[in-house]
Amino acid sequence: MKRRDFLTTTGVAPMFIPAAALGRDGHVAPSNRITMGVIGTGNQGTGDMKGFLRDERVQVVAVCDVNKETPGYWDGAIAGREPARAWVEWHYARDKPSGIYHGCTAYDDFRQVTARKDIDALLIAVPDHWHSIPVVMAARAGKDIYGEKPLSLTIAEGRAMSNAVKANNRVFQCGSQQRSDSRFRKACEIVRNGRIGKLQRVLCGLPGGTPDFGKDADRQDPEPVPEGFNYDFWLGPAPEAPYAPARCFVNFRWILDYSGGQITDWGGHHPDIAQWGMGTELTGPIAIKNGQAEWAREKLWNTAVDYYFEAHYETGVKLVVSSRLRQGVTFEGSDGWIWVNRGAIEASTASLLDYEPGPNEIHLYKSDNHQRNFIDCVISRSEPIAPIEQAHRSISIAHLGNISLRLGRDIRWDPKEEKIIGDDTAQRMLSRPMRKPWSLELS
Repeated sequence: MKRRDFLTTTGVAPMFIPAAALGRDGHVAPSNRITMGVIGTGNQGTGDMKGFLRDERVQVVAVCDVNKETPGYWDGAIAGREPARAWVEWHYARDKPSGIYHGCTAYDDFRQVTARKDIDALLIAVPDHWHSIPVVMAARAGKDIYGEKPLSLTIAEGRAMSNAVKANNRVFQCGSQQRSDSRFRKACEIVRNGRIGKLQRVLCGLPGGTPDFGKDADRQDPEPVPEGFNYDFWLGPAPEAPYAPARCFVNFRWILDYSGGQITDWGGHHPDIAQWGMGTELTGPIAIKNGQAEWAREKLWNTAVDYYFEAHYETGVKLVVSSRLRQGVTFEGSDGWIWVNRGAIEASTASLLDYEPGPNEIHLYKSDNHQRNFIDCVISRSEPIAPIEQAHRSISIAHLGNISLRLGRDIRWDPKEEKIIGDDTAQRMLSRPMRKPWSLELS
C-alpha cells in the first residue's frame, strides 16, 4: 500500500515537523541550544530577554520574579513573571504547527532557577541591592551569567561577585552594552593609540535629577502591598521598610538603600568607556576630590540630583564625573579631543574619525551585539567584551564618588588593595550590612 493510500484509508493526518525542530535551514535544534533562565522580568530584564529570544542558539526555559504582574515599570507599564512567561511561550509557539507552546516555567524564588541542572546560563536583571547574592549563587551552581549594570550595590559586593565568577570558571557579561557600540570602540582606539596626543583629562557627563520613570512619584506614602507581589522578598537584604509604589520597580534607583541614583545608574556606562579608553580597565583612581552635590529631598528619594567629582589617576589623568557636563565621554589630549555618546561621535579634527588602527597598533575587542557576544563566549569559553572584573573596576568609580559626596570630603584610594586610606568611616562604606537571613556567605 502506498503511503498516501495508507493515510487516506486510516484517517491519519500527515505530521509535518518544522525545520526548527530538526536544526535545518539555518535553525538550531532545541536540543543543541543554550538553555537560559531569566531572573528579574521588569523593564530591563524583559527587554534583555527579548534580545536573547532573537538568538536561535538560546532556549529560554524559565523566568523568575517576585512580582507576578503589576504596573509601575517604565512609563507605568505592566511587567512581572507572568507577562514574561507569556511572551516566551508566544515567541516559541510561532514555530509550532499547533501554534501552542508550553515550555517555560515561572518562578517567584530565584533559588529554584539556579538549582535547575538543565539550565546553562542565567540573565540576572534585578534591582541593584539584589545583584550580588544571585550572581554568587549562580556562579557556584556552575551557571554562566549575563548580569545587568550597575554591577553591584557596593565595592565589597562587586569584589565578592568577581571572585566567585573567577573561582568557578564562569563566563560573565555585564550589561554595559556601550562596549558593543562601534562609535565607543573607535573613540577608545583613537585615544589608546595616541592620536590625540598625551591624554590629560576625561569628562563623563551623566544625567541628573530623579526622573519619574514609573509614573508613581506621587505615591511615596505607605500603601497595601499589591496581590501577587512578594514585597518582603523584594526588600531581601535591604533594611525593612513599608511598601510604597514609588519605592519599587523602576524608581527604586532613587533610594540609597537600593541603588546610587544617576551616579551608579550611568556609572556602568560612561565611566566604563572612560576606563576602556584610558587603558585602566583593571585598576582605578588613587583619589576622589572636589566633590559637590545636591540631594533629592522627598519622602523616599534621597540620591544625588546634581553632582560633580574628580577621580585622579596615578598617571596624572583626571576623570571628571558630573551632571553639569555635556552628556557622553570627552577625551582631551595634548593634540586634540574626541567626544562620543550613543549615536554620535565628534573630534577636534574631522580626519581623526577616519582613523583605523594599523596592524601593529592597539585593536580593542570588537563586538557588534552585546547579547550575542555573551552566547558566543558561553560556547567558546572565552572572555566576553564586558567581563566582570572590568565592570567591577568601572562601577567602583561611581561607588567611591558617592562615598565622597555623602561624606563631603576627599578620599584616597588604593586600587590594588581596594581600600580607602586613612578614613575609617569611608572605609566602612565600602560594604553594607544585609538584613537577615540574607548574606553572601549563605549564597
